[in-house]
Amino acid sequence: MTIPAGLPDGVWVDGRVAAEVSPLDRGLHYGDGLFETIGCVAGRPRFLDLHLKRLASGCARLAIPAPEPGALAQEISRAAAQRGGAILKLIVTRGPAHARGYGVSGAEQGTRILLRYPPGPAAAGEGVRVRLGELRLGENPALAGVKHLNRLEQILARLEWSDPDIAEALLFSSSGALVSGCMSNVFLVHGGRLSTPRLDRCGVAGVMREVVGRLAVRHGIEFEQLPLDRERLNAAEEIFLTNALTGIRPVRELEGRAVSPGPVTRQLQQALAPLFLGKETL
Repeated sequence: MTIPAGLPDGVWVDGRVAAEVSPLDRGLHYGDGLFETIGCVAGRPRFLDLHLKRLASGCARLAIPAPEPGALAQEISRAAAQRGGAILKLIVTRGPAHARGYGVSGAEQGTRILLRYPPGPAAAGEGVRVRLGELRLGENPALAGVKHLNRLEQILARLEWSDPDIAEALLFSSSGALVSGCMSNVFLVHGGRLSTPRLDRCGVAGVMREVVGRLAVRHGIEFEQLPLDRERLNAAEEIFLTNALTGIRPVRELEGRAVSPGPVTRQLQQALAPLFLGKETL
């Protein structure tokens, strides 16, 4: 059977082939859960240990019992092995509610959903066009960095444009701090020094953000996580975006201003390539 474009070719719920969850699931009612999006190449999930580490951290932050990591890794690896290239989306929720309302009884049994999609198109290595988003992200340190299920801010931000030539929008927080893109983390280069926004008030701490930070240190590139603003963005000599599925995407145009992919971006792209192709491990 031919799977329509954009739909998964495999769905597992709690480790079993299925396509339904309880209508009482708190992930559906409240966004009470987390997710990971994992790129797979040559039948293997990329950076699986980092994804599982972030998932466990997020579960701890939300007081959701985390799935057993060994069994979960096997489940993900089996799904990846059935296809040469794929995208896996893992959703973990607190599970079906035992009563109406926000309160947690403590007796909930978590729900684990794994979806497998065909691989997406290749990333634009020569650069993408980016806009500035009008939406401002709310600041909430309790959820900062966590990849929780409530993505309403990102949905509203993505509704702001329909031009297919614009790949992403950069978003600022309510206090004016540069945070990220709708679906990516952002890095700036000033005088050969690499920086990315500190995510202690809002935003998602991406796995590829972690990978790029490690590669920068490994290759002797000065790297910091800093509070960044519009002025620092405007002064950047290089700008690039990161995402677990697209790797490093240089920004070639920001709000009509040309930005050239520079030496730091190119060095990191080259360092990432064997990891992204599954030829090396981090």
